[in-house]
Amino acid sequence: MHVKRLILGLAALLLLAPLGVLHAACHDNVVLVHGNTGSPSDFDNTRQELLSRGYSASQIFTPNWGSKTCAACNDHNGSEETPVANAIVDAIAASCTGKIDVIGHSMGATLAAHEIVKLGARPYVDTFVGIAGAFRGLWSCGMYPYNVWNATCGSWGLSVNSPFLNDLYGRRFGDKVYSIKSWSDEINCSTGTCLVYGVHTSSIWGEDGSLTYPYGHYGLLWYTAADQVNLIQ
Repeated sequence: MHVKRLILGLAALLLLAPLGVLHAACHDNVVLVHGNTGSPSDFDNTRQELLSRGYSASQIFTPNWGSKTCAACNDHNGSEETPVANAIVDAIAASCTGKIDVIGHSMGATLAAHEIVKLGARPYVDTFVGIAGAFRGLWSCGMYPYNVWNATCGSWGLSVNSPFLNDLYGRRFGDKVYSIKSWSDEINCSTGTCLVYGVHTSSIWGEDGSLTYPYGHYGLLWYTAADQVNLIQ
C-alpha cells in the first residue's frame, strides 16, 4: 500500500511538472524593430540577453524592413510597414500571456509606434521601449514643409511638425512606455541640439520613465541590452 501511494504520488508530480515548466517559461513575446537601413542583427545583444533570461527563440520577433542602401528612401508608409505589422500581429497571436513587448531603435521606434496605433494593437502591448527615437522630429530634416528634401524627412517622415509625427503625438503605445536617450546622439542631435520645443526628441509623451546614457546613436542600442530587458520584465 505504501509503495502504491508512492507510485501514484510520483505520477502526479510527473504530470504537474510540464505545467510548471511551461508556466515558468511563459513570457510576453518580444518584437525588436531595427532602425533605418539596419538589420535584425543590430539587436543581437538584446536577443542574447533575452535568451539568457529564459526566453525562447520563438518568443523573439525581429522584422526586417526597409531599404538597406538608401536611408533617404525609407519612411513610415507602404512597404516599410508590412514586415513590422506582420511581426506585431504574429507575436500577439502566439503570445502565451496575451501581451507583447515592443522595443524599437531609431526610426524603428517611430515605425513600431505607428504600427501599434494603426493595427489597434495598443491593448496587447504591455511595454513599449523607444531607443534613440526621433518622436518629436529631427531638425536636420527641417520643419515641415520647409527644407524637406527626401522621403525620410517628408510628410511620412521625421521633419519637425510632419503630418506623420503630429498624428502620432499624444498617443499611448503600451501599458508602460519608456525611452532610452543620449545627449551625445550624433543623429538626433546632429544640429547641435537634441531639443525640439524644449524637450529631448527621444523622449516620449506620457512616458513612465527615461534612461539617459553618454553613448552615441548606436551605442544606445548595443550597450543597454540588460536595461532594455529590465524594462520589459
